[in-house]
Amino acid sequence: MIRELNERTRQVLKLVVDAYVETGEPVGSMAISQKLGMKLSPATIRSAMAELEDLGLLYSPHTSAGRLPTDTGLTVFVDGLLEIDSLSPDERRLIDQKMASVRGGSLTDILEQTSTFLSGLSSCAGLVFAPKTDDPVKQIEFVLLAPGRALAVLVTNSGIVENRLLEVPADVTATSLTRAANYLNSRIAEKTLQQAADYVTAELARDKTQLDALTAKVVASGIASLAPKDAGGHLFVKGQANLLEDVTAIEDLERIRMLFEALETKETMLNLLQATASGEGVKIFIGAENKLFSHSGCSLIVSPYKSQDARIAGAIGVIGPTRLNYGRVIPVVNYTSQIISKIIG
Repeated sequence: MIRELNERTRQVLKLVVDAYVETGEPVGSMAISQKLGMKLSPATIRSAMAELEDLGLLYSPHTSAGRLPTDTGLTVFVDGLLEIDSLSPDERRLIDQKMASVRGGSLTDILEQTSTFLSGLSSCAGLVFAPKTDDPVKQIEFVLLAPGRALAVLVTNSGIVENRLLEVPADVTATSLTRAANYLNSRIAEKTLQQAADYVTAELARDKTQLDALTAKVVASGIASLAPKDAGGHLFVKGQANLLEDVTAIEDLERIRMLFEALETKETMLNLLQATASGEGVKIFIGAENKLFSHSGCSLIVSPYKSQDARIAGAIGVIGPTRLNYGRVIPVVNYTSQIISKIIG
């Protein structure tokens, strides 16, 4: 659609979007004329705004108000008119320092801290997604929480850590938990979750005399914890409160609530994976044009990160209002994804 615009309408669209990002308020023809140093009269600008409105790129929230960009108008602007800022040396240094602080941690810690870091840097919600994998199990541990309740801590070879609550016999002891963990760890190494569960189940069926009754019950509970969860992957979202700062109406609050719900669904995670796997570089999804969170009033900027074999391992990004500063956030997301690729590569 950008080809349908002449130089005048492109300039007016850019200035309307710039004003929207800065203030969130409609902008009128006089304000645009002043920004142009009166090079174009208000009447000429009104004519250009009318053309943009006919194309579905601008709209007027009230009869006598100025104009705001539609979601389509924002998409056209980002795709064809946006001037992306370069990261300053100080910004690069800040990202390098933040990411260096997570180096050496488990993959779970790296992803969670990156999500928090992106949220703080962009004043949006930070998002990091790691797809579900058949990563072999490295270790399992059991922690007694209360009579009848224990925590299974699963660690995979790539550093993913999962915590799962278990129901165990009320008289189970820490010693029985240790025996159960030792028994499992001697048999599940280098097996996927499903392989480990199948192997231990078959072995116990063949020989039930290896373990005392109490430990055997813990092992049985542990086997249940090994079964893969149908979750599609790991999604870390931090800084959701940032999305509430610009909320001024009940309908806006409802859109944010729907977004929070969408972030918790398996379908959303699969859509994220498909979005990042469809090509290189940063992807931008805006408002109603956003196939992931349609009608949320939010935009998503997301970029893939890669594993050592150069395959897409997951995605990082930020979710913010449609009036977020695209020119600044895009290079932040892009550079951070490159750093993560180096850390996990």
